[in-house]
Amino acid sequence: MRTGVAVTPNLDEAERMIREAQQQGAQFVLTPENTSTISLLKSDQIRREDAHPGVARFAALAGELEIWLLIGSMGVEVGDGKFANRSFLFGPDGRKVAHYDKVHMFDVAVSETECWTESDTYQPGDRAVLVDLPWGRLGLSICYDVRFPHLYRDMAKAGARFLTVPSAFTVPTGQAHWHTLLKARAIECGAFVFAPAQGGIHENGRETYGHSLVIDPWGGILAEAGGDPAILIVDIDPALADEARRRLPSLTHDRAYSLEPPR
Repeated sequence: MRTGVAVTPNLDEAERMIREAQQQGAQFVLTPENTSTISLLKSDQIRREDAHPGVARFAALAGELEIWLLIGSMGVEVGDGKFANRSFLFGPDGRKVAHYDKVHMFDVAVSETECWTESDTYQPGDRAVLVDLPWGRLGLSICYDVRFPHLYRDMAKAGARFLTVPSAFTVPTGQAHWHTLLKARAIECGAFVFAPAQGGIHENGRETYGHSLVIDPWGGILAEAGGDPAILIVDIDPALADEARRRLPSLTHDRAYSLEPPR
């Protein structure tokens, strides 16, 4: 996607693309981080989950189309003037199955002219989330989380075959790290990685990297978008995760160790 500031047009465009994906045969559809608005301004966020037009709308859409639907994230108020950057998973019966609040805040000076402080707007989550889909277990994350490999390893050791990384990566970090980080998480975990991403120059002037990716458990890229809005349709064989873990069973090889102080 290339989300703008106003919520309703973004929801309209997301729905249009979700419908198109379902018409092409998709059973599980994922959208990027910041589906409802790309703005970090508190004035552009919706106040409560139960008042967010995207929540009811996407729940109804998942039920109508009878698909599993992951909305990469939408901002919802959690109190004290803070918001959660929240992923929503809806089931084919139209109910909200789970949500995940982004744990790691992107408080980074990317360059001398590009600085981000997500913690000014968002409150970090404090839990990892796993969901059982018909095809296997799913582990949820968002964007900057991808730089914290222990999160993914923990989810993989708890049985996750699929990992989601909906994102709105900056261009400098995307060019340098996007592919490498996502491939590393897939290889380390022996899991599929689904990473729908924002791309292009947005209404508020922000530029995101794009390049939505689907990566297999051996680190191969199954599908990749460019910098413009697009729909990727990918056939997944869940057994490849089991095969990768049999071939390279590193998830079973962790050992306890101590860290000695420097001498």
